[in-house]
Amino acid sequence: MQPDSSPAQASAQALGRPALILASSSRYRRELLERLRIPFDTAVPAIDETPQPGETPEATALRLAEEKARAVAAALPASTGRTLVIGSDQVATFDGRQIGKPGTHERALEQLQAMRGREVLFHSALSLLDTSTGQTASVDVVTKVRFRDLSDAALDAYLRAEEPYDCAGSAKSEGLGIALLDAIESDDPTALIGLPLIALTRMLLAAGYPLLEAQS
Repeated sequence: MQPDSSPAQASAQALGRPALILASSSRYRRELLERLRIPFDTAVPAIDETPQPGETPEATALRLAEEKARAVAAALPASTGRTLVIGSDQVATFDGRQIGKPGTHERALEQLQAMRGREVLFHSALSLLDTSTGQTASVDVVTKVRFRDLSDAALDAYLRAEEPYDCAGSAKSEGLGIALLDAIESDDPTALIGLPLIALTRMLLAAGYPLLEAQS
């Protein structure tokens, strides 16, 4: 990616607005950000996402969200103008332990079997870095999810249908995975998918990014 010459950067400059970069390789976060209909680039942050010893799930999510934004900002060419970099990370917790992306069918099935009929907390952290000041605004949006008590056969059928092996919690709430859930409690319906848009739009407006005017 060449942030100082990309179509998104050129579009932002033409509109007289800061450039925007999503520090993520997640297609789910990219698709969510596309809902705002504003120009942005994506960049993959090179960071170690291993939780630190004794770190709470909230602290892990917030730290990684900011580290992702700072890693991408640090790689920008010196000639790049004011840029807003979005970092986000999600940590799921169950019975006091962090739940990662399963990666395989077997691990996903184990996750769903352990969580059925139980409540899981999803910490969706967001960080917005302004390269003109080096400052970040960060927030952790918590979503409570209660899973239905479904049979092994039903859980296995779901996993084979949607293959959510790159999702913490092994279920895509925006897809068929909603059938696994009994209730969702959150201030932001997009947080569970991975990018809290209510919090993000609040941050962008506070940073002087006129979202609605950008539609014209």
